[in-house]
Amino acid sequence: MDVIEAIHTRRSIGKVKQDNIAVETIEQILEAGVWAPNHRHTEPWKFFVLRGKGREQLGQALSDIMREGIENPDSPESQEALGKAFAKAFRAPVIIAAAVTPTDKPGVIELEEYGAVFAAIQNMLLAAHSLGLGAVWRTGEPCYHRIMNEAFELREQDKMLGFIYLGVSDLGELKGKREDFRSKTIWIGEED
Repeated sequence: MDVIEAIHTRRSIGKVKQDNIAVETIEQILEAGVWAPNHRHTEPWKFFVLRGKGREQLGQALSDIMREGIENPDSPESQEALGKAFAKAFRAPVIIAAAVTPTDKPGVIELEEYGAVFAAIQNMLLAAHSLGLGAVWRTGEPCYHRIMNEAFELREQDKMLGFIYLGVSDLGELKGKREDFRSKTIWIGEED
């Protein structure tokens, strides 16, 4: 599949089978990530591949984050909610957690470090799609919580930027829809 086709046909696949994914396939996806553009070649990404029981690390972090905001964590309702938070880490057989680890090199703009990791995530999503896998990039407040940083031994200045849930799609072909680029584009200058 060429890159234009991959861009047009890739969809967020939130429901995947629990089939094993070969290590070589995961490595191809990670390799696509590290080829993202990054200013001054800082390579500000850090990836964590969670499989099998390794997913418990994410489940525990999600549960701990939720627990922090619950008034009575021992109530049956709270216990059920905490269990559901933990179970989110098991919705796919493989999860690639992607974090930004900004450099402290002088002259490097921190926002550009984030941009590089976002580009790496997009590369990995496209690679997964081109390899016939389903994937979804999950983000949200728990990603950026200090407990998530602690769970993955990230420094204070680092941030988890999302989780790529990866597996064999359990959905049929999904159609996408976008506004035409013309509605979002302003041309400046004359035609050649």
